[in-house]
Amino acid sequence: MTTLDTPIYSLKRGTRPLLISIPHLGTRIPDEVRAQLTDEGPIVADTDWHLDTLYAFAEAMGASILGAKVSRYAIDLNRPADGQSLYPGQTTTGLCPTETFKGVHLYPAGKEPDAAETARRLDAYWKPYHGALQDELSRLKAEHGQVVLWEAHSIASILPRLFDGKLPDFNFGTADGRSCGAGVIGAVLAALDGTPFTHVHNGRFKGGHITRAYGNPSEGVHAIQLEMCQCIYMDEEVPFGYRPDLAVKVQPWLERMLAAALGALPA
Repeated sequence: MTTLDTPIYSLKRGTRPLLISIPHLGTRIPDEVRAQLTDEGPIVADTDWHLDTLYAFAEAMGASILGAKVSRYAIDLNRPADGQSLYPGQTTTGLCPTETFKGVHLYPAGKEPDAAETARRLDAYWKPYHGALQDELSRLKAEHGQVVLWEAHSIASILPRLFDGKLPDFNFGTADGRSCGAGVIGAVLAALDGTPFTHVHNGRFKGGHITRAYGNPSEGVHAIQLEMCQCIYMDEEVPFGYRPDLAVKVQPWLERMLAAALGALPA
């Protein structure tokens, strides 16, 4: 496995037709962005914490793993470049978030990123990640014909501003069936038979920009977003510690799901 490290992302190139993308893994806030933020920004509370550690087993499976280094507070790599809402009519955060999931402001009043600053961040941070994503998908597709794009995400289990009650443990999104072949997502869900974890398919989270933009089963790319409750593998409060005692119970199910997706790829 070869590794490409940049200030924006890290990419481990694997040998199987599986790319795990973790666009909200980053905690780095570039100095030019940090100077604009309130004191809330450097806490980076809405990070998809520790997913590189949780999915580390997938390297031995031959998966490619792409992880962001720059925080979503600089720019959200899982939002479309034009800033269009993924969930019209629902509360969500934008391309350059101006508040946290809990509604805390990230910028002093009147100091939010303008069009020029947003364009700068797109060029500096968003485009390099998506370029790496596109290149790796093209490489895997050229070699294997079909590829699974697994969008790895996690979120606090209770966020009243974004959704009611507590989320199911596993939230699968396939853009209402458009981003992934029925046989592939069907095999993933079947692999959960007997699991102690709750799950839902195309519930509150149907897949973000990456799932919707790159998932195209007719062209051989099967994209699945998995949004996990953070409480099943980590502490949800500062300092957001990883919980190996919990994670070890989750990882076998993740491995089972990834193997099922690979096994269900069309010939």
